[in-house]
Amino acid sequence: MSELAPQALSEFQQLLDKRCLTDADSAEQYGRDWTKFWTPAPGAILMPETIEEVQAIVRIANEQGVALVPSGGRTGLSGGAVAPNGEAVVAFDRMNRILDFNAYNRAVRIEPGVVTQQLQEYADEQGLFYPVDFASTGSSQMGGNINTNAGGIQVIRYGMTRDWVTGLKVVTGNGELLDLNHGLIKNATGYDFRHLFIGSEGTLGFVVEATIKLARQPKDPAVLVLGCPGFDEVMQVLHAFQQEIDLSAFEFFSDKAMHHVLEHDVPRPFDTETPFYCLLEFEQPAENVAEQAMAVFEQCVEQGWVEDGVMSQSVGQAEQLWQLRERISESISPYTPYKNDISVNVADVPAFVAEIDAVVQKEYPDFEIVWFGHIGDGNVHLNILKPEALSREDFFEKCSHVSKWVFEIVQKYNGSISAEHGVGMLKKPYLDYSRDAAEIEYMKSVKRVFDRNGIMNPGKLIDA
Repeated sequence: MSELAPQALSEFQQLLDKRCLTDADSAEQYGRDWTKFWTPAPGAILMPETIEEVQAIVRIANEQGVALVPSGGRTGLSGGAVAPNGEAVVAFDRMNRILDFNAYNRAVRIEPGVVTQQLQEYADEQGLFYPVDFASTGSSQMGGNINTNAGGIQVIRYGMTRDWVTGLKVVTGNGELLDLNHGLIKNATGYDFRHLFIGSEGTLGFVVEATIKLARQPKDPAVLVLGCPGFDEVMQVLHAFQQEIDLSAFEFFSDKAMHHVLEHDVPRPFDTETPFYCLLEFEQPAENVAEQAMAVFEQCVEQGWVEDGVMSQSVGQAEQLWQLRERISESISPYTPYKNDISVNVADVPAFVAEIDAVVQKEYPDFEIVWFGHIGDGNVHLNILKPEALSREDFFEKCSHVSKWVFEIVQKYNGSISAEHGVGMLKKPYLDYSRDAAEIEYMKSVKRVFDRNGIMNPGKLIDA
């Protein structure tokens, strides 16, 4: 734990009492995210319970020159919630209430510390559905999801977090409380600052309240897992199904990913082994939808795009099939994977993946590459596993070269260096591969407007 200036620490302690933490265990817990590349060294952990306390924290930080880092579920993969330089971490665990629900608006008003799964379960109790879903739903917090514009497994149908936020209350880096959009669906009154804060990674201010719209519950979702001989065939399958059925998810993973998952007591979906697999989910509001799906499946087999497949016959089997995709990250984590979350236009995915495969295999033929991702929206996850004989330090040094090659290919395809995990510190040096110089200068100018003293999550996303 680094030390804050005595006056700043004294004022934080006077404001929060026992909710201002300075012990080593708290520093370790709240000072890092899932990247684990940086050693946490926060000056204090601050745990506000009200908007007024958040405003007071920002006021003290401005007066005392203290940098602030927002902390939610700390499930990020870009270093956006890391405090390595004596910053005060503002953790929103105690601001975790569901404040209000309006059935006519199908909207819920929440505090930022509400866990994603908590919101999903609350929506279910109201007979509704919050569709933004991903592996960390049990620990990620909605404030963090908003800060990174989180996506997940159903973007192809439901979009990103941005598409479900109809109102925000934020405390800016200057300490003002802004009430943005008031939950309105239609509002044509100039600049919508709500969208500036969504995806801003806490560099402009803190989200202290959000209004989230909900959807109707899906009707009888079914899951198909199909084995394909190549990546081009995966794309043909996507196109064929989208022609006939409204998909809620279209995921893919390689045979290497499948191999690692099967080692963790997940049953193989069928006997045939193929280089690639895709997982499709769709609703069955009428009986003929399953028949349509089977007809498309048979067409794909006839065309040689699919070699084998299985469709869920129950909720339990659907959940079991999802394990093939959702447990990939867990199954490869012992191999210290280098991860990259990138996106291009859907049509460019096969050529994009092939180019990355070629350059990595040419330079580092002993590296195992594991691909998976949300191919229905162009978002692929590159995972390179550390060879056992290679030290962690040497591995990540080599992977720093991989990042440059990967982002050069991203730039060639006009893609994004970060599809859904943010930029943070990890990808900040590569931002210009996705944003041109003029855009970055405008981003810096926006930050100076909302955070004139530069106290909000400094060193993340951009250097203002």
